Amino acid sequence: MNLSFEGKVALVTGAASGMGLATAEAFAEAGAAVALVDINDAAARKVAERLASAGHKALAIACDVTDETQVKRMVEQTLAAFGRLDVAFNNAGVQSLAVETADSTSEEFDRVNAINLKSVWLCMKYELLQMRKQESGAIVNNSSIGGLIGIPGRAIYHATKHGVIGLTKSAALEYAARGIRINAICPGAIETPMVAAMVAKEPETMKDILKEQPIGRLGKPEEIASAVLWLCSPGAGFVIGHPLAIDGGYTAR
Repeated sequence: MNLSFEGKVALVTGAASGMGLATAEAFAEAGAAVALVDINDAAARKVAERLASAGHKALAIACDVTDETQVKRMVEQTLAAFGRLDVAFNNAGVQSLAVETADSTSEEFDRVNAINLKSVWLCMKYELLQMRKQESGAIVNNSSIGGLIGIPGRAIYHATKHGVIGLTKSAALEYAARGIRINAICPGAIETPMVAAMVAKEPETMKDILKEQPIGRLGKPEEIASAVLWLCSPGAGFVIGHPLAIDGGYTAR
């Protein structure tokens, strides 16, 4: 199986930490030029500098992925630097604290929806405009096991992650015959700063989640990266509109 991305250009959002960082590093190691997109400009620059010092092509781009003007510019900056866009991992997202639906607020709904769902649509829109011109490309959107199941107290978060899968499937059907493949991943509990924050704020909730993760441990960001690279590779050339669960068996129960 060929997982080389020599001569390819990859764009990763939320690239300064967690799953995004691991995936950006994996693309770079596989030979791709990588645009590292994050709202934390300093952190993204630090990663880009480290990759560049190791001989990789890397560009840090500061971007609020909920802002259409910034997203459009993000893709334009990638094209200006590298000339094309071959693969994209739309990874940026946030969690929402557990709360009963009746006690949730419209402000929290709007915040989580903007970051987890609207941003995926915006990123796909401008990535696809370029990939459509090229008649080639692969996109992976980061959903969650929350896009496949429900958990009490997580209605807002799960609504956005179900939405990501809906966007993925519908867009995948639009472009499948035009050389562009779009899929999603659905991670379980992974060793990331976001999950660490959840453990700190809601230790009992996280204990329950981990009990139901049959593998008996948190996933590793590198395990997510491996799945994303495969989905973007020719080896996954017949995979279209699929939400791939990477969850240690959580949804197999």
